[in-house]
Amino acid sequence: MIFDTRSLISSGTMKHKDGKPISQPDKSSRTVPMAIMFVVLCGFSFYLGGIFCSEKDRYVSKEVIKAVESRKETAAGPLQIKGITFPECSSNYQDYTPCTDPRRWRKYGVHRLTFMERHCPPVFERKECLVPPPDGYKLPIRWPKSRNESWYRNVPYDWINKQKSNQHWLKKEGEKFLFPGGGTMFPNGVGPYIDLMQDLIPGMKDGTIRTAIDTGCGVASWGGDLIDRGILTVSLAPRDNHEAQVQFALERGIPAILGIISTQRLPFPSNSFDMAHCSRCLIPWTEFGGIYLLEIHRILRPGGFWVLSGPPVNYKNRWRGWNTTIEEQKSDYEKLQELLTSMCFKLYNKKDDIAVWQKLSDNSCYKQLETPDYYPPKCDDGTEPDSAWYTPLRPCVVAPNTKLKKLSIKALPKWPERLHVAPERVSDVRGGSDGAFKHDDSKWKARIKHYKKLLPAIGTDKIRNVMDMNTVYGGFAATLIDDPLWVMNVVSSYAANTLAVVYDRGLIGTYHDWCEAFSTYPRTYDLLHLDGLFTAESHRCEMKYVLLEMDRILRPNGYAIIRESSYFVDAIATMAKGMRWGCRKEDTEYGVEKEKVLICQKKLWYSSKQSSR
Repeated sequence: MIFDTRSLISSGTMKHKDGKPISQPDKSSRTVPMAIMFVVLCGFSFYLGGIFCSEKDRYVSKEVIKAVESRKETAAGPLQIKGITFPECSSNYQDYTPCTDPRRWRKYGVHRLTFMERHCPPVFERKECLVPPPDGYKLPIRWPKSRNESWYRNVPYDWINKQKSNQHWLKKEGEKFLFPGGGTMFPNGVGPYIDLMQDLIPGMKDGTIRTAIDTGCGVASWGGDLIDRGILTVSLAPRDNHEAQVQFALERGIPAILGIISTQRLPFPSNSFDMAHCSRCLIPWTEFGGIYLLEIHRILRPGGFWVLSGPPVNYKNRWRGWNTTIEEQKSDYEKLQELLTSMCFKLYNKKDDIAVWQKLSDNSCYKQLETPDYYPPKCDDGTEPDSAWYTPLRPCVVAPNTKLKKLSIKALPKWPERLHVAPERVSDVRGGSDGAFKHDDSKWKARIKHYKKLLPAIGTDKIRNVMDMNTVYGGFAATLIDDPLWVMNVVSSYAANTLAVVYDRGLIGTYHDWCEAFSTYPRTYDLLHLDGLFTAESHRCEMKYVLLEMDRILRPNGYAIIRESSYFVDAIATMAKGMRWGCRKEDTEYGVEKEKVLICQKKLWYSSKQSSR
């Protein structure tokens, strides 16, 4: 049984994910003597559990039931399944994002744009088909040329081109989109804009700042420029009327993820990013008690910087172009400054259109948050700072843990030294230690050496966007740091919380549950790597849905390295063949029989179906 704790709401009523209550038998007809009421109630709760299980099990496919039976029958033998061929989805699903699907927006509220958050379809609505590429799709242009141009047919959106052409986000020229590097607040190019930012924040030049998040990223020109400056950025944007901001970013080879600050925490640990950036990102920072600023505060590490350009910064010179009054903008700026001060930010620097605030590191400011009636208050001890998977935003300040002495920017080694130094937070992980961290580091050096023999494309321009689907400490990504690629490190929302360690190393990643679709567009990764994912999660997640999701996000001609127990590899290879992948089974670097490596490649194919709704 797959049991979803999010189905239990505060009233105690059991509901499916889509909010519909689960039918429960009527108790009114039963009369029970008061003397045995408690006994009957206990028994009845088990009965209700059985009803719930049976309802959920209706949607479990016959293949999985047979697979479980097969596993019991064969004991230690490998899992065997029958061959299966997955059909094509219709062509109007070419940009299908299951958990942020505009087709389902009307089911959800507009307050604080909650309809743009993750809302995954229930199991019985999941697509069991292969997402096709657009007509005329070509293999993506390779890095670093891709930073400046992409094929129009790969991301065929005209609206953003027409609406943002005067700001030089991008422009269509023949069969390509060109990216001049402009943005709403830097129409003449992102380079000079970041030069000014570096003058305001010297730590951007010397390795002090390594990780950043760009909220409302446009086509990710800010994050793209920072790559050459040694700063790795997560570009964040929702699927909205700007059409495919995140898809453009990933097509260019720049790290990005679908997301929005609305009613739930962003899927990142606390005290992780060295810098956060908003360039006229249209987030109403001062509304709802500053709750969006509180989330920025949570994910910034002590001493980290929040950079804002656009309204209400420089309102004295800019207000006429913002369709407002100088009085309104002055009031907004003062309210923003007041809120930031109350959250233990200080104005660090300011020039022209850019203002920079710094999250304070000393504990004296956070002490005052405990004063009665102070707003925003300090979060109580029952609020887990790193809980960030479907976790509601709370109107309180997550104060840094005073026991951690090496959490702030000043206390961390500078980049690149921090990559191989065991972070202090490794001791918070169950079984974690400096020794375990160093062992993991050396283990991945041996593994990557072996992987490059099995897949020589690693380290070449054929592979740019990479995902480690179930990382521990980010050792896979750390070992590949000198190759022309970047890695999105994914930590399971059900696994030990090691993502904070990944960020402390100067790497990036996100929480995710692989029983659901990932927050990205189709065809956005060149290489997917997993290490024992099915062994760890097969009791919760049906294998075919995980593989279909891998197919959705993998680019045509892209690769998958699947490291699994021998029990699963043959079944995975059988399903992969049904997805039009080619796979071969290889030994691990240790040559043991209990574990194997599948090297797979997704084939390029085009839809044979017409659009249908």
